[in-house]
Amino acid sequence: MDRRQAFLLAMTAAMVAGAPGFAAAQDKIKVGYAISKSGPNAGGANITQIPNYEMWVKEVNAKGGLMLSGKRVPIEVIEYDDRSTAEEAIRAVERLVTQDKVDLLFPPWGTGLNLAVGPVFNKHGYPQLAFSAVTDRAPELAKRWPNSFWLLGTSAQYVDSLAALLKKLRDDGKINPNIAMISVADGFGIDLSGAARKGFADAGFKLSYDKSYPVGTQDLAPIIADAKASGADTFVAFSYPPDTMALTEQSKVASFAPKVMFLGVGVGFPLYPQRFGANTEGIISLGGWSRDNASTQAYAKKHEEMFNRGPDRWGSQVGYASLQMLEQAVERVGKIDREAIVKELQTGTFDTVIGKIKLENNMPKDAFWHIGQWQDGFFVGVAPQRSGAAAMVTPKPAWK
Repeated sequence: MDRRQAFLLAMTAAMVAGAPGFAAAQDKIKVGYAISKSGPNAGGANITQIPNYEMWVKEVNAKGGLMLSGKRVPIEVIEYDDRSTAEEAIRAVERLVTQDKVDLLFPPWGTGLNLAVGPVFNKHGYPQLAFSAVTDRAPELAKRWPNSFWLLGTSAQYVDSLAALLKKLRDDGKINPNIAMISVADGFGIDLSGAARKGFADAGFKLSYDKSYPVGTQDLAPIIADAKASGADTFVAFSYPPDTMALTEQSKVASFAPKVMFLGVGVGFPLYPQRFGANTEGIISLGGWSRDNASTQAYAKKHEEMFNRGPDRWGSQVGYASLQMLEQAVERVGKIDREAIVKELQTGTFDTVIGKIKLENNMPKDAFWHIGQWQDGFFVGVAPQRSGAAAMVTPKPAWK
């Protein structure tokens, strides 16, 4: 072959490689995420998200990787600490996309940070499987950012389930019509408390106390004292994990034991019953598990074996299910074609640890419980009221 022929051959190969539709064989799939390893969100991220990411990657790589066009390709992970700030989360996600050129992105922890990075995910066409975010804007956001999936649903869904539970208790004469409500001043607390004001009013309840508090607040004794003095039988806190722990401890110290005690994120964490023991009995929160779901029980066992602790009983199973959905979508498409992967997530039906999931408008419908309660050491689903729901125990037992 002379120099001219060699040159033409090299040029042809280069043109083919750069042509639309040409896909060079991948030797790895780069997955990236920015997550809160420090700051106030670190506790929630380390319980609900990071273990699921690590477990899923380990399991997929143990099989040889994701199946792309008949060949398994291993996963490489690139991760950054978003320091629990929106600015750092946005900066880190942009870096993952533009500098690290990751194939897939995993979402951050929390409603606020998922809302913050949503435009970046959308701009670059990455599927955003948010499983630690609750917002009533989810239907609107799914239209604006069709690549975004809001797997925990809307604030109104949780509030409607909670209001229906409380209404039945009130109608049965077990609680009075007054509710004391507090909320963390973050996207999560703002969204849920806003939905609750309307939902509780529609159900005939009166907010005898309604207070928000800044993220990071740990001295909640004054708020507890005011809620106790309000005369409400029901206490509702849309709180983040550090606040949830402080509220439980400080309510016990103050002998504040309302008939119904709803606390926010953290009640389903494994450290909650470890820390408070029998005092968790009767406390309700977001989430809940089914006692008879063998798949979620197997998942919990696997989680405990790998991390020496159980999973969060709200978002963890949803998060792991979302990774199973992503895995199945990628393998059905057979390549890293993010537009096609998004479409498959929008339209496909997926086998997960929770059961079969099919999304409607980028959200699951009736896939899991909205409200759970600690009963005999198990955080069981009590709402919405459908087959498999446990009967709610009222009143909450006195502190021990």
